[in-house]
Amino acid sequence: MAPINFFRGHPTTTLLPAQEIAKAYSHILLNSSYLEYENDPLNQHPLSYGTDPGNYDTRKAIAQWQDKKFGLDKTSPTDPNTINLTAGASYGVANILASVTKAGSITKQAFIVSPTYYLINSSFLDVGFQGKLTAIDETPGKESKYDIDLEYLEQQLKKHSEGSEQASTVDNEINIVNDNSRGDRKYYRFVIYLVPTFSNPGGQIYSVETRLKLLDLAREFDMLIISDDVYEFLDYTANSKYPIPRFVHLEKQSPNPAKTYGNSISNATASKLIAPGLRFGWQETSTNKLSQQLSLTGPNKSGGTPGQLASAVMQHLIESGKADEIIELFKVEYAQRARTMLEALDKHLPPNHTQVYGGQGGYFVWVVVGKGDPLVKLGNVVKILQQEKGVIIATGSNFEVDDDFKDWGHYAVRLCVSYLTSEEIEKGIEIFGDVLRKEYPHLYA
Repeated sequence: MAPINFFRGHPTTTLLPAQEIAKAYSHILLNSSYLEYENDPLNQHPLSYGTDPGNYDTRKAIAQWQDKKFGLDKTSPTDPNTINLTAGASYGVANILASVTKAGSITKQAFIVSPTYYLINSSFLDVGFQGKLTAIDETPGKESKYDIDLEYLEQQLKKHSEGSEQASTVDNEINIVNDNSRGDRKYYRFVIYLVPTFSNPGGQIYSVETRLKLLDLAREFDMLIISDDVYEFLDYTANSKYPIPRFVHLEKQSPNPAKTYGNSISNATASKLIAPGLRFGWQETSTNKLSQQLSLTGPNKSGGTPGQLASAVMQHLIESGKADEIIELFKVEYAQRARTMLEALDKHLPPNHTQVYGGQGGYFVWVVVGKGDPLVKLGNVVKILQQEKGVIIATGSNFEVDDDFKDWGHYAVRLCVSYLTSEEIEKGIEIFGDVLRKEYPHLYA
């Protein structure tokens, strides 16, 4: 029997829209005339080097597409110049950190919401944040006003700000450095990384109240919010017509919006919505000054926007309506799988010792079993499942912040709904429950 793999965080291969993407590539390659781009400084041919921020027409299409999804198309349309194109969310975070941080000198500390996306640590370590990472806990189900521990974050911001220049609460003008080749550059004293909607791995949705308070802290302490906005359009509940506003939306709508750089970046990707192999993403900022800075990093200046051809394909998928069709097909399938997973967890895991978070959208469900019970070591169960039962589950230890561990591995696991069929999910959770019952029968007593 093939392994039942709950670890893989990508779509089932058979769901990937190969025909639609093939047709889009064919359309772009066979119908794009070089002559159309000869005298257009804002757009380049799909097979040419791109402009630094990416083709204006692609950025405009993305702006209009997102605005419609968020209900902003008539009230406060997005300026395409606040968008720059990337090669996906992971590239996007690396590009941001390279552009706006100087670890240890200007940028004092980086904060990562925990549990976190398990591969994000490397992006921070690559730019010098070893020993300068602090975990900020999600607070699901607690009697807390906010969805993350903002009280602790504020304490840490004050601690690391001692003796530093006060940041403005409206427009952070500190730490502006002139680069003779690229003009003024803004460096932030702090950065925080999070996935605020259907978080990976926690499955949480952060409230508007949480987002507004975090924006207030960002303005006060010269902190940049790096928000991975990758799952919002995969909502399986249909409770609301529009997704919860992004940080950049709230920042733009603030009574005192930033005039120059701002304090938030929306980092988005086509990987979860269309196909990860497309390698295309985009970033949105509250001001075009910050977006321009992001587009002037070394690789962009050398070769123009990454993924020039992929960006043209994405534009075509959006404008033809195929992008929305693909997303809707994913949503129907993932919604069924999520229901199957939640029902199976309720059926097979110990009811009085299990907390389940997520399953209303996105890719992941976060499961806590036997927390506070000194006898339970969930990591041992995961080893048995993989070595003896062919069921692969990601333990909580994978989702720690480097050098600031929270011991997630003892009592938490992450389960993915996008890769396995409903039948595989049901079978895998049943086996999970069987092993739990055998190893820790007192949980079921």
